[in-house]
Amino acid sequence: MSAVPETAVPDAIWLNASSSLQCFAQPLLQQLGQQAKIIPWQYQQQLDEECSLEKAMLLLHQDLSAFSQPVHLIGHSTSGLLGLLYTRQYPERIKSLTLLAVGVDIAVDWQFHYYRHRLQVSHDRLLLAMVYNLFGYQAQHHLDCLIQLLEQDLTSSLSLHSLFRQVHLLPCRVTVPLLICGSQDDIVVDTQALQSWQSLLKQGDRLWSCPEGGHFFHFFQASLLAEQVLDFWQHACASATGMVNPNDPNLTAAMVL
Repeated sequence: MSAVPETAVPDAIWLNASSSLQCFAQPLLQQLGQQAKIIPWQYQQQLDEECSLEKAMLLLHQDLSAFSQPVHLIGHSTSGLLGLLYTRQYPERIKSLTLLAVGVDIAVDWQFHYYRHRLQVSHDRLLLAMVYNLFGYQAQHHLDCLIQLLEQDLTSSLSLHSLFRQVHLLPCRVTVPLLICGSQDDIVVDTQALQSWQSLLKQGDRLWSCPEGGHFFHFFQASLLAEQVLDFWQHACASATGMVNPNDPNLTAAMVL
C-alpha cells in the first residue's frame, strides 16, 4: 500500500495478508464501501522470505503513519492477527479494530488444521478435504479453482504455521473499541474459540456470531456482516467524540449478539 495525500485519508483499512484469498473479501468491501471509504492494504510473503509478523507490522506502520488521523482496522484470520498485534503496539493510529474469524487462540487459521493432519494425509487429498470443509460441496470447476487458491495461500500468506511447527498464541487486550465476529458453523474457529473472547472484552466491545457462512462468512454473509461492522464503527466514532448516550443499552457492557 502506498501513502496517500492527507485529503484522501480513508475511514477504514482492510488488512490483507493472504493475497490469493482476497477475492472472498470483495462482497464485504463493496457493502462497506457504500457508506464508508475503505481501502485494502496488502502484504504478500515472498517464497524466499522468512514469515515475519514484525516485518509486516513495520510496513503497515509506515503506511498508516502517512495518515493525519486514526483509521478503523478490519481483517480476517491471519490478517486480523496482524491487526490485533499492530493495534496493541500502536493504539494511537487506530480508531477501532474488527477481527473476523480470529479465535481466542489468535494464531489458528486454516493452515493450522492443514499442517496438523499433513503427515497422515497426502497433500492432494488434504486440500480436497479442506475445500469441502471450508466451502461445502462444489461442482468440479469450482473445486479445482478453490484447491488452486488454497495451494497458493500455502506459499504466499503470512500464516505462522508449517509442516514442522503449528503455533499457538494467547490473545492480547487492546485499548481501542473491539469487534469480534465469527460464524457458528466455522470449522477453523469454532463457537467455543469465538465465545472465549468474552472474558477479554471491555465496555463497548462487541462479540457477534453469524448464524452460518463458515470460515469465509464475510463472503457468504456479506450484507449481514456489513450491518454489524457499520453500526460498530458508528458507535466507535460517537464514543471518540464524546457523543455517546450513556443510557444506550448497547454500551452498558461488552455486547454479545
